[in-house]
Amino acid sequence: MSKEDVEVQAQASPVYHSNDEKNADKIIEGSAALGGIERVQEYGYVERGLKSRHIQFIALGGTIGTGLFLGIGSAFTQAGPLSVILGYSFTGIAVFAMMQSLGEMATWLPLPGAIPQFCARYVDDALGFAVGWNNWYASSITICAEISAASVVIGYWPGADHINVAVWISILLVLVVLLNIIAVSIYGEAEFIFSSIKIITIVGLLLMAFIVMLGGNPHHQRIGFYNWKHPGAMLEYDGTGSTGRFLGLFSTLVNAAFSYGGVELVAVAAGEAENPRKNIPKAVRRVFWRILFFYILGSLAISWLVSADDAHLLKAQADGAPGAAHSPWVIGIENVGIKVLPSIINAVILTSATSSGNAFVYTGSRYLYALAQNRQAPAIFLTCSKRGVPYYAIFATSAVGLLTYLSAGSGGAATAFEWFQNLTTIASLFTWGSICVCYLRFYAALKAQGIDRNTLVMKSPFQPYLAWGSLSFFTMIIIFNGFDVFVHGHWDVSTFIAAYIGIPIYFGLYFGWKLVKRTRWIKPEEADLHTGKAELDAEDANWPEQIPRNFLEKVWFWIA
Repeated sequence: MSKEDVEVQAQASPVYHSNDEKNADKIIEGSAALGGIERVQEYGYVERGLKSRHIQFIALGGTIGTGLFLGIGSAFTQAGPLSVILGYSFTGIAVFAMMQSLGEMATWLPLPGAIPQFCARYVDDALGFAVGWNNWYASSITICAEISAASVVIGYWPGADHINVAVWISILLVLVVLLNIIAVSIYGEAEFIFSSIKIITIVGLLLMAFIVMLGGNPHHQRIGFYNWKHPGAMLEYDGTGSTGRFLGLFSTLVNAAFSYGGVELVAVAAGEAENPRKNIPKAVRRVFWRILFFYILGSLAISWLVSADDAHLLKAQADGAPGAAHSPWVIGIENVGIKVLPSIINAVILTSATSSGNAFVYTGSRYLYALAQNRQAPAIFLTCSKRGVPYYAIFATSAVGLLTYLSAGSGGAATAFEWFQNLTTIASLFTWGSICVCYLRFYAALKAQGIDRNTLVMKSPFQPYLAWGSLSFFTMIIIFNGFDVFVHGHWDVSTFIAAYIGIPIYFGLYFGWKLVKRTRWIKPEEADLHTGKAELDAEDANWPEQIPRNFLEKVWFWIA
């Protein structure tokens, strides 16, 4: 492409810069937003600094969080082992279907932030606005939640609990900002390390649980599926008999949705990934197996180690015990007489929470960057450093993390902080539902504009039925997630608001922008499928082909 062609294309497009030596001077077109080569020069551009292994491990990190180590315990005591496994399986299938839809769009046109840009292109500018800002505040609040969790986890160790938690909050906030502000490759390396620790730990725990279940424990006691019989595989919740067991199962769907939050991060990173047409499909296609391996097998392993009515687990939940003391993994291990693991698992929980905080600083800043590209946020958030980091977007997102200091107090402030944490689950469900709506319009646009899906680099199977199925599932959870407050004697105003306030926030953003800007629903034949695609197509040929030289490299390339 000539310099003149680049300038013409840039008149309505932001640009991306590749840090690959062969593409050092190549400008990559994105979605219509900046409005001129002069503004490109003024604000800079993000770089494709995330390697294949970064993308794969970012995808892994998005599916393994504190929910697997801590949060899953409350689901066990509430619903029982079989309900948890079924709940995580059903939600995992819906998430996998959603990710297939997102992967197809992200491979067609990998853009920074991606999701709000796709919604604005294929559905309605107002939907892009709602999704972008909904995700930004959800990411920002989640930073607070994860940093707060990490600071509490530190208090598990003797001596650390005497230090004001604000000290740990400060250290962790500075750390996640530094990991994001230097270069996107630094963020990628940090997530690679954090995810490696989580993977090694969960694989080790699965093997340990299997050995313990077969009798390989200090008591030489074969546990088997005893905990499935006592107190039972499916517990009653908010009712008796079949109704109670069904409600117990349904309650795990909300818990699973929280645990899977952030799984879409791999698409958010697509605009900064090397060779995205190869690496994004590979990461997306493996989501199902990661969900199956880590969450389904993890749930099964926990059911071997600890019963749903375990006195220690119930007491830890009631007392709000910190870190590993709250983990069903640790409680189960201690029950069979193994004493050396709690501190190790606590350290892993700490790195997991820090990893999540780090990831959501990245995610939130890229959503803000995408909103600025869509002219739905101040243009200053497009400003990038020489290394392609949108530092104003990072600072704005991280600034919300200062609310974490509320958790260092007591009384109303801390209570209000915990209340806002509940917004993140519904925000994730709205994001996933919006992705499904966006894909349905993308699918219709391909058909209306005569583009054969068989020519796509990634063609997700069973469409558009996967998208419709996921959309229906997520809508059901959004509507009924607060069912507990409607049970006789359970009504609580604060619980009701926490469960449902995300709905008026989302639709308020959508209809507010729609009324102010008078946007319209985009017809399939008018959807912008092509702005930015030509440059990405041209870039594909320039990525060097990696050929494994031996068996070990074959294994590594399969992983990364």
